[in-house]
Formats: sequence, C-alpha cells, structure tokens
Amino acid sequence: MSDELKDAEAWVCAHCNVALVAKTVRLNYLNKDFEHELMCCPQCGQVFIDESLALGKMFEVERSLEDK
Repeated sequence: MSDELKDAEAWVCAHCNVALVAKTVRLNYLNKDFEHELMCCPQCGQVFIDESLALGKMFEVERSLEDK
C-alpha cells in the first residue's frame, strides 16, 4: 500500500465530511480498463486521485495508449 493510502485518514470527503478509505477501483481510459487502489469516500463513492498518480502513472498509460 502506498504512503498516500496509509495516510487516507488524513483526507476527508468535502461533500460527506467523512474520512476516505483505501479501496481498489476500476478505471477506464480510451476503452481500456485497469484497477488501482485509491482513496474513496465510503458514503458517496467519490474517488480521490492524487497529483502524483494523475501526472505520473496515468500520464504514462495515456501516452502508451495514444501511441498504439
């Protein structure tokens, strides 16, 4: 589990005001599905994607998919 997910209790859903929990979620991009463990609100299901994931791994996946 990543350090960001270990600190999930530090993050709170702005809508529900409850602590986020680590959960494996299915993501879809350019008709490709993949799973990743992310912080989510246990009530409304809103997923938090941190900057390092959005600009790192997801950017790499985007580039590799667009190159194909």
